[in-house]
Parts: sequence; structure tokens; C-alpha cells
Amino acid sequence: MELLDLNPRQTALISIDLQRSNVGRQLAPHAAADVVERSIHIAEKLRAAGGTVVWVRVDVSELLSLPADASISRPPGSPVPPPEFSELVPEVQVQPGDVRITKRQWGAFYGTDLDQQLRRRGVRTLVMSGIATNFGVESTARAAFDRGYELVFVEDAMTSLAAEPHHFANRELFPRMGRVRSTEALLAALAAGGTAR
Repeated sequence: MELLDLNPRQTALISIDLQRSNVGRQLAPHAAADVVERSIHIAEKLRAAGGTVVWVRVDVSELLSLPADASISRPPGSPVPPPEFSELVPEVQVQPGDVRITKRQWGAFYGTDLDQQLRRRGVRTLVMSGIATNFGVESTARAAFDRGYELVFVEDAMTSLAAEPHHFANRELFPRMGRVRSTEALLAALAAGGTAR
């Protein structure tokens, strides 16, 4: 496996939708609580190494809903979710230097200032985590790839509504866009000053 060589000061964690509406779901293959815990741990270590932490949430009351054969959006006319559904779970403990992004689509770049925030900080590498692997994480990663960011996907710091879509993305898609690693491997790279297997 290729060495994971990171410059922490040019690296950002992009943690997708660790909010009440997602964390309360039954997810696979990793439990939501485990994904939250691993994302927090990555955030702490990356901050300490001089990197950037970005917490992304989706405003579920404004999430785009279009006709689809198997939509996961709120059906038209259904009750508007309470505002707290869109809030990050308190465990993440957003710090003053962290970036907060609110999106209204699956991807975190469209209609937000995420790209501007990253470029102002000199970020070149994005570490991806969050819920759900094949929705918000994948959509954000595709847009990042199109913009020329290097990508690291933390396989056990993301999860989905079912195990197979998660495994497919990590096996067939993400390795063609960047590098897929475990939380342990990423943290080892940060601890080693940026290089680990």
C-alpha cells in the first residue's frame, strides 16, 4: 500500500452530516456512534498538528427533493422536521477555529463557501468522514476531485444506510479518486509527521 504522506497544515478533515437526523438511524457497516467517535479523534489530532477541521451539516428542512424512483428525501406535504434534526450532535464539540458549513444538497461544495474557506487556508488534501458514505461523502468527494484536491477516505469513520453501498464505494470508487485508509493508519501518519502505510 502506498505511503500516506500528509502535510497536516495543508490538510482538512471534511466530516459530513454528523447530525441528529443521521446519527439516530440504524447504519451499516459501522455504527453511527463509532463514526462520530473516530471523526472526533481525527479532528483532535489534526487540529493539534495544525490542520483544518470542517463540520458539514445539511439543513434537512431545505434539502432538495426532486422526483425519483427511490427517493430518500422527505415526501412532499410531510411535516417539516424540527430544527434540532439539522444540528450537529453535541459530542463533536465544534472549536472556535473550526469551519462550519451548512448545505442544502448532498454535496458540501454546491451553494456553499467551502472551496473558498479551504483555499484561503492553503488546504490541498481532504480527509473524508461522515454519514452517509454513498450520499453526502461521495457527492462531496466527487466535487473535491473535480477541483483538484487530494483525497483520503477514512473507511471506518464513515458509514451508510446499508453495508454493501459503503463497501462498493470504498472498494471500487474511492481508490480511483484517492487513498482509502483506516482511522488507525491516518492517525499513525499524523503522529509520524505525515508518513505512514
